[in-house]
Amino acid sequence: MIKKSVRQPRQERSTITKQKIIDAGYALFSEVGYYGTNTAEIAKRAGVSTGIVYGYFSDKRDILVCVLEIYLKKVVEPLFKTFKKLTAPIAVEDIVPIVIDEVIKIHKTNSKIHEALHSLSGSDEAVNAKFMALEDKLTLEISDILISLGISEQNINEKVHFSMGILQDFAHEFIYDKHEYINYVYMRNMVKNTIVNLFK
Repeated sequence: MIKKSVRQPRQERSTITKQKIIDAGYALFSEVGYYGTNTAEIAKRAGVSTGIVYGYFSDKRDILVCVLEIYLKKVVEPLFKTFKKLTAPIAVEDIVPIVIDEVIKIHKTNSKIHEALHSLSGSDEAVNAKFMALEDKLTLEISDILISLGISEQNINEKVHFSMGILQDFAHEFIYDKHEYINYVYMRNMVKNTIVNLFK
């Protein structure tokens, strides 16, 4: 199937219009999910006609790709900013609580869109590939930062990747699941100690 050509905005007004459509998609995907949204609703939220939407995007999935890029930046940038503020020498036990707080904050701030986009990763290869690329970027770049801070580089990629999994699981549990029988202060301490011990 050949996709119809869409125009690339050259003037500021066109760029603003395209961004309004992306922002409307972001808001609606957050509120009702990807499958609960259609292009007519995106157009209405953006304050443009459906025809204008199709002037900039082939279909709803094209908007999804742009929304996903924005979401990934919102996830990555605060985390890297946190790491780049650190200066050597630093102990892992000092870094981990800061990172736990940042990961929770990122998940809390982006909780609705996070759920909407992650639910697509099992059925959409391109979305899944983006999330896999994000994992690679986080693992490799955080590993490099830690080495530059004087943390031992022995099996650093494996340790960072495993730590990211623990942090993500804890953030999901803390923000989305909220089991009444879980003591989250104790669990947070478990996460911290597990990650600290990995790097010893």
